[in-house]
Amino acid sequence: MEFAFIGAALAILVTMGLALVRAFVGPTTYDRILAVNVFGTKTVLMIAVIGFIVGRPEFIDIAIVYALINFIGIVAVLKFFEYGSFAGKSTDVDEREEH
Repeated sequence: MEFAFIGAALAILVTMGLALVRAFVGPTTYDRILAVNVFGTKTVLMIAVIGFIVGRPEFIDIAIVYALINFIGIVAVLKFFEYGSFAGKSTDVDEREEH
């Protein structure tokens, strides 16, 4: 049974490598963000698989925390690229008067 987990870990490593290639190559910003999100998801899977390989099921808790951090980070990065800041839509007085 342990060989199945080792095989899964190797397969996850391959997909993590492919995600890194996509993150560096692009071609668009959103492709890169998606690749980083995939890399984070595969990292969560890798933590869980390593936990089962070494016999430490409490690694699942660490994987869940990492998944939450990954989700919040990706949402923050997407918000930054959408609005140009983390504050959201601009609320400058000059811009409201122009419309």
